[in-house]
Amino acid sequence: MPTEIDTSLSLCRLLEPEIAADPYHLYRELRESDPVFWDPFLHAWVVTRYADVVTVLQKFSADRTLSTEQLNNMGLGALAPIVEVMKLQMLFRDPPYHTRLRSVCANAFTPSRVAVLKSHIQEIVNGLINRCIAAGSADIVADIAAPMPAIVTAEMFGLPVEDHESLKKWSIDFAEILGNFQHNPDRVARVLESVYEMTSYFRAAIRRQATDPREGLVNALTTAAPDGTYLTEEEIIANCILTMIGGQETTTNLIGSGILTLLRHPDQLQLLLDDPSLLPSAVEELLRYESPIQHTARVAHEDINLGGKQIRRGQSVIAVIAAGNRDPERFDDPDRLDLTRENNRHLAFGWAAHFCFGAPLARIEGQIAFGALVQRLRNLELASDRLEWHENLGLRGLCALPVRFDPGPIVPVTYKLGFLKVGFLN
Repeated sequence: MPTEIDTSLSLCRLLEPEIAADPYHLYRELRESDPVFWDPFLHAWVVTRYADVVTVLQKFSADRTLSTEQLNNMGLGALAPIVEVMKLQMLFRDPPYHTRLRSVCANAFTPSRVAVLKSHIQEIVNGLINRCIAAGSADIVADIAAPMPAIVTAEMFGLPVEDHESLKKWSIDFAEILGNFQHNPDRVARVLESVYEMTSYFRAAIRRQATDPREGLVNALTTAAPDGTYLTEEEIIANCILTMIGGQETTTNLIGSGILTLLRHPDQLQLLLDDPSLLPSAVEELLRYESPIQHTARVAHEDINLGGKQIRRGQSVIAVIAAGNRDPERFDDPDRLDLTRENNRHLAFGWAAHFCFGAPLARIEGQIAFGALVQRLRNLELASDRLEWHENLGLRGLCALPVRFDPGPIVPVTYKLGFLKVGFLN
């Protein structure tokens, strides 16, 4: 490891409000001066070039949860119940365990199945916009970006849609553990409570399948035997929690930060208004430009040389996806928003075995939400310059996005709770 270290490059600087508001200057400095950087505060390598990030996501191990002994030695013993859940989640496992779980969950999110949901999601979005459009003002996050994916997620799981607010609250709490390097002791109790509540909730949902089966992901996980054996109840609970968070937080953050990005680039917003056919490429560019997932971690399973640095077996590596997405060696003029950008193979959904299986749904949700918002909210503008980002260093999203617009008409919708039918197992 290097003996002389520039501590100003540490990712811990993301805790500084001015860096959190715009982390891309720090990422660029890292990528240009030390693209494979040993972070002395995080005790991990930080990788920021596109090609190196791909290498880490392809070749390094995802199995990185800590043992109870390690947690106690770090003074984090209170997190043990949370880590016990994480150990069973496919995000933190390698094949074949990862493959066994992913095969069942991914079956619910194929492009063909997601395409069936398009008109239904459109009605959900229009219904949410209807609630605020007459007022001429809204909070894009609270009114649209948070409830829309929560409702869709509840329906895809086969859960009561009226529970979507609880699902969203739990999702935010658990995501704090997934996205941060350090954990605020004042919030640990709240996250533990949410884990207990989520575990009890999904355990009850699983057991209801025996007497009152409801089509959806909970039923699919309960009845599937991907390798000839059924998943345990604890495995189902852990991966319901993971899939629920993945289905909500990234989409909420994409919509919130995406609208902010468009408002800060009025020429690109006008381009999208003039040509709605750009929605698919616009979503890809917004994913690249403001990645909802900023970084992820892996562990070296053997000694490896990366970018001229010797990474030892067992050392942690943080792949900064958001930095790779701004790498000029991969993207022309990467700090410029270009909704017409071609060959936009960004890293926002990951890479290789852990590529996000919910990507087809996130893309459709993004296209529908952006299309409806920019078309229906006429003369859209920020209502405040005071913006606050979540204190989540890995999952980047706005706490709120207050906007003003011209009051508009209500759009008739026929959406009814519980309408969604996907056909998970046929």
